[in-house]
Amino acid sequence: MTETTQATDTRTQGRSADRRMGRFWSKLKRNKAAMLGGLLLLLYIVTALLAPVLYPGNPSAPNLMKSLEPPSLKEPLGTDELGRSILGRIIYGSRVSLLIALGAVSVGLLLGVPLGLVSGYYGGKSDFMIQRVTDTMLAFPGFLLALALVAVLGVGLKNAMISVGIGMIPLYIRLVRGCVLSVREEVYVEAAKAVGTRDRVILFRHILPNVMVPITVQTSLMMGMAILFAAGLGFLGIGVQPPTPEWGTMLGSGRAYIFNAPHVATFPGIAIFLAVLSFNLLGDGLRDALDPRFKL
Repeated sequence: MTETTQATDTRTQGRSADRRMGRFWSKLKRNKAAMLGGLLLLLYIVTALLAPVLYPGNPSAPNLMKSLEPPSLKEPLGTDELGRSILGRIIYGSRVSLLIALGAVSVGLLLGVPLGLVSGYYGGKSDFMIQRVTDTMLAFPGFLLALALVAVLGVGLKNAMISVGIGMIPLYIRLVRGCVLSVREEVYVEAAKAVGTRDRVILFRHILPNVMVPITVQTSLMMGMAILFAAGLGFLGIGVQPPTPEWGTMLGSGRAYIFNAPHVATFPGIAIFLAVLSFNLLGDGLRDALDPRFKL
């Protein structure tokens, strides 16, 4: 009898999850801006995965005989000051930019979410200490904090990723703490405490799943921010270093030719703009689709 009841509960939960997923997908499909953002993001991901197929050559190999050539049929986006294909470097640059975004957001998630959970659930001295550190980090603008960290850690792909990620930690802490403060007063949390459930189980089994919606939306927006911050560091010459193709570095080197060869800086700038836009549009769409109070 018990096994039959458990099987029935499992099937009921499965159908409920399918209905929720169906409602989510229905809302998301009707949001044209979100779908556009998703398609742009999918295009960038496919480009990054198939970069050697889309551009078989070496994007970092110089050819001074083709220096600063304008867009043509042979080179659709022209060449840079060293005669390198801008199209090829943008294609391979999508790998670097998406890697930085993924790594930086992972740093923010892995450190910010647990600290936010502890701060909001336990309160008291732990909350006080975590929030004072968070206030100190938030006193610096995100890009300025990343800039300072790169100055300490040094330039390069890995250090740029870590620096941008650390700048995102306080944002995740504040977001998760605010959600936990409201969720911890719910009846199911009180019931779990009453039966002696351990705090760790309550945090990760009962509270964390119920704050995943804002975390998911914030993560999508943070990905765009990470690309923008990394591009800013590259533009200033303290991010990813040449000859590695990275959009911000390309934009920084192309500013010297903005008048006689504007294509050198224009196309990397467009790549950054569209990547950040895709994450922002998708993030807004996820927020609207995942919020049960929102109706199109």
